Amino acid sequence: MEALMTKRAVKRHVREGAFDAGQFDDDNKVRRLPIERAWSPLSHSNDDREQGYLKTIKAKSPGQEEMIAAVDAKNLVLALGPAGTGKTYLAIAKAVEALEAGRVGRIVLSRPAVEAGESIGFLPGEMEDKLAPYLRPLYDALSDRLSMKRVRALMAEGAIEIAPVGFMRGRTLNNAFVVIDEAQNCTYVQLKMLLTRLGWHSTMVVTGDPNQSDLLPELSGLGPVAAKLEAIDNIAVVRLQDRDIVRHPLVAEMLSVL
Repeated sequence: MEALMTKRAVKRHVREGAFDAGQFDDDNKVRRLPIERAWSPLSHSNDDREQGYLKTIKAKSPGQEEMIAAVDAKNLVLALGPAGTGKTYLAIAKAVEALEAGRVGRIVLSRPAVEAGESIGFLPGEMEDKLAPYLRPLYDALSDRLSMKRVRALMAEGAIEIAPVGFMRGRTLNNAFVVIDEAQNCTYVQLKMLLTRLGWHSTMVVTGDPNQSDLLPELSGLGPVAAKLEAIDNIAVVRLQDRDIVRHPLVAEMLSVL
């Protein structure tokens, strides 16, 4: 009977992965089995939780602080500034924050499909495959705030939508956080169309650098639109400067002379 109980005890220890090393001094082939514990919402510890969900947005410059405050206070914000000032990242981070808090029902991200000087020819695949290179920066920012698995799940549910500018005409975006990225590559007519998509209980952030347009200077509408909307109290126009660049310090130095 004692031998039987011992055998049962060993089986229980094997099943639970909790070996007593002293019981197996004679057998050097036995090793302790690792126990992998998945994160549970009932757990009081966040140590095992995916780190992407724990990130908080912190302004790294006065301009970024102004942009974050503007997004919190206004339903329409235009963030203009040079490359590397965090315009797109902050806009998407605030969009994810609003979605996770339940303040909006979906995120809509849009940017113009304009080639940066060189032609990449005819891309294979469906519409999503052809647009993927243009929309990749948005995916990168999203995956930095959420896991890629979570991003795919939210896109499958329709809670996150990424679309080129040309597909926005005729829509009304209610209960949504809308980010229009690379708006310097939109014409005046396109920007007017995009801005008038704003619906009830929605926030829209338009980002871009008027000095880095891939269109002819007279075709880009971001500068003229921002100048006109700056006079409206309920709209915030944030102008980021070289001092707000958070990339490599050489970026700010280069932009000061280029």
